[in-house]
Amino acid sequence: MCRTRASAFASEPADGRRSGTHDDTTLVLGAGLTPVRPCATAAPRVNMGCMTDGDQGRASTSSMRTGRLEAFSDGVFAIAITLLVLEIGVPGGSGENLLQAIIDEWPSYLAYVVSFASIGAIWLAHSAITEYLQGANSVLMRLNLLLLLTVSFLPFPTKLLAEYIQEDDAERVAATVYGLNLLLALLLVSLLWRYSVAEHLVRPDADDEEVDVLTRRLTPGLGGYVVFLAVGLFLPIVAVFGYLAIAVFFLVPIRHLRRRGARA
Repeated sequence: MCRTRASAFASEPADGRRSGTHDDTTLVLGAGLTPVRPCATAAPRVNMGCMTDGDQGRASTSSMRTGRLEAFSDGVFAIAITLLVLEIGVPGGSGENLLQAIIDEWPSYLAYVVSFASIGAIWLAHSAITEYLQGANSVLMRLNLLLLLTVSFLPFPTKLLAEYIQEDDAERVAATVYGLNLLLALLLVSLLWRYSVAEHLVRPDADDEEVDVLTRRLTPGLGGYVVFLAVGLFLPIVAVFGYLAIAVFFLVPIRHLRRRGARA
C-alpha cells in the first residue's frame, strides 16, 4: 500500500508536525510535502497512485529529468515578475508636485499588483505540478515553453492596462488583452498537468485523491477568467479586480487556514 504525500492543497497532519526527510521541502499552495514510501510492486494497480510495472516502464523510457525544466522556468518567472516594476514611474518635471504625481500613477500600481500576484499564482501552480513529476518528455517540455511564452509576454498587457485604464474604449481593449493573456497562461498550466497525468509522468507514489484535488483546484480559475473577460467589455476596472481575486484564490491557502482554525 502506498503512503501518500500531502496534497499541494491539503492541510498539515493533525498534530501540526511533519516527519521524515522532507521538513525543508518548499511549501506549495498552502501545504507541505510529507515523506513517501515507494509503491510496492507485489500488487500493482492501474491508478494515479500506483502505476503498473508496464506504466512505469513506459514513463521511464521516454522521460527526462525535470531539473533543467524547473531551473529554466524559475528563471523566466523571475525575470517576468521583475520587468513589471520597470514600467512604474512618474513624468519628468514632476518635482514641484511630486506627491501628487506619485498618487496619479495609481493605475500603474494596480496593474503591477495584479500582474505580480498572477505570475506568483502561476508559479505556485507550476511548482506544485513539477513536484509531482517523475520525469518529462519532449511534448511536456514544449508545453512548458508555451506557458513561459505567455508568462514572459505579460509585462506588455500590464503596461497597456496601466496607461489606458482611464480612457473609455481603450481601457476595454487593454482589459481584454490582459485577461486573454492570463486565461491562456492558466489554460496552459492546466494542460501541462492533465497531460502529465495522462502520459503517466506523475510520480508513482502520488495518491489518486491528491491528483484529483490539484486538477479541481486549477479548474475554477479558468471559468473565472472567462467570466471576467465578459465583464471587462462593460466594466474594465471591475474585471481587473476580478483577476486579482483569482490570483488571491491561488495564493492564499484558504482550505489550509480553515483546517488549522478548526483544530485550534
